[in-house]
Amino acid sequence: MRILENVGTPERAQNCSKAYFLDVSDQVTMKMKILSFSHSSRACSPLLGFIVFFLICYVHKMESAKFTVIGPRDPVTAVLGQEAELPCHLSPPMNATNMEVRWFRSEFASFVHLYRDGKDQYAGQIPEYWRRTELLKAGLTDGNVPLRILSVRLSDEGIYLCFVQDNTFYEQAVLELRVAGLGSAPLISVEGHQDGGIRVVCRSAGWYPEPEVLWKDLSGRHLPSLSETKSRGNNGLFGTETALIVTEHSNQNLSCCIRNAVLNQEKESAVYIADQFLPRVNSWMVALSVILVVLFGFTALTVYLFKMKGKLTEEVGKQDLEIGKRDIEIEKRDKEINKQDIEIGKLHTEIDKRDEEINKRDNEIRWRRSVAPVEAANVTLDPDTVNPELVLSADQKSVRWGHTRQDLPDNPERFDTEPCVLGCEGFTSGRHCWEVEVGVGQCWGVGVARESVGRKGEISCSPEGGIWAVERFGDEFWALTSPVTPLPLSRAPSRIRVCLDCDRGQVTFIDAGDETPIFTFPPGSVPGERIRPWLRVLPGSRLRLCP
Repeated sequence: MRILENVGTPERAQNCSKAYFLDVSDQVTMKMKILSFSHSSRACSPLLGFIVFFLICYVHKMESAKFTVIGPRDPVTAVLGQEAELPCHLSPPMNATNMEVRWFRSEFASFVHLYRDGKDQYAGQIPEYWRRTELLKAGLTDGNVPLRILSVRLSDEGIYLCFVQDNTFYEQAVLELRVAGLGSAPLISVEGHQDGGIRVVCRSAGWYPEPEVLWKDLSGRHLPSLSETKSRGNNGLFGTETALIVTEHSNQNLSCCIRNAVLNQEKESAVYIADQFLPRVNSWMVALSVILVVLFGFTALTVYLFKMKGKLTEEVGKQDLEIGKRDIEIEKRDKEINKQDIEIGKLHTEIDKRDEEINKRDNEIRWRRSVAPVEAANVTLDPDTVNPELVLSADQKSVRWGHTRQDLPDNPERFDTEPCVLGCEGFTSGRHCWEVEVGVGQCWGVGVARESVGRKGEISCSPEGGIWAVERFGDEFWALTSPVTPLPLSRAPSRIRVCLDCDRGQVTFIDAGDETPIFTFPPGSVPGERIRPWLRVLPGSRLRLCP
């Protein structure tokens, strides 16, 4: 049994040298001595008997408080962006409702989650875990103290300690969390001719840890790749690119398979290379070769005949000269044909480039027509909905995180827990758009919400909770789907345009700086009810509605 000397100080779990062990047999001996003393001194005062009874109860309480904290031996695996549950329990099972449960990593004081005095304590929590941890209390009476981590990130991977203390006794367990991510489906593309065949390239991104890449034929047999490149992006996720050469007599049915060994899951795409795409010998080359063979054969036969007869040597010489001239003309024609082939190849390349540009323009026009708003909305923020942690500007166009919580009336429309605010305007039909400046701070959310969205307590920031938005947290950027969808942007936007199509039930987010699409919730996602602008502001950030 462990007993701490400095009870109530943070150093009680870090400085194990201050703890000492008291053997259970010593406690039993102490009990016997106390009982013997109490029987031999029955004539003593009632006060002495009370003291003896108190000591017996204290020792018995110390013995009954002994337990062991147990965690899993094997690492716990979690999927990037989803939830992770770290199991931990007491043995033997006992009620942990009034105990202290502390989950931490490298430092005792900087905790991941703290449960003490019968409730969760957030003062001193590591900022990276803010609003992302939950102690599952359903099994507290049986000694179960598991921790749930929401929206798992790469930085969550590593060692965790489960620390449990009851009065002066404590124990702890060590466990490991591994994070894994499934990337995009393999994209197979044909990238021209090479080495008498066609170069086929397979690309994919968003994997963690580094994935395995395999080419397979129709029967599942592995094919050797020509080259393979793996890279790691700024978000810590891996991308891969591999290529092989397909010839006329090789496997034209093939698939690219990318596998995550930690999750034992894979994604696969297949392709078939038709014969007409494979390089063949040009017919004019065959015809020219036949003509040359016939021509040289005829010349040799003519010379032989003239030598045999010994006549007409001058005519043979003239014919030889003419044949030489023809050869020169043929060579000139070959050069001209080669030049024409090169010119034709260049024209085909230019035509392909123009076709790509036309397709891009057509796609952009169709996209702009689909998301272009009919009406630019002049949006203001509703002071009756703003969270007391936020400060609203006088013109109701800007909102920032405040240093102190404001004393605001707790009306039904106000967000009392989540740092959110709604726009005054609501929309039920038509197309509307507005822009939000997001350049100040790295923790914010921008989108829309239905007017009936929950305002009290913790809410679900997802379409199921009535919110359609994109969010940035540090260097990570994602759409608030369920689960969240990572958005690998090349640069952080400074101004976001929100386009709401009420008739189609669709929301689109655009980088207003370069008109690049960011994310679109598909048609039918937004229900046919009153929809209002929605902003979420975290510490250190400020959002402003553009005029």
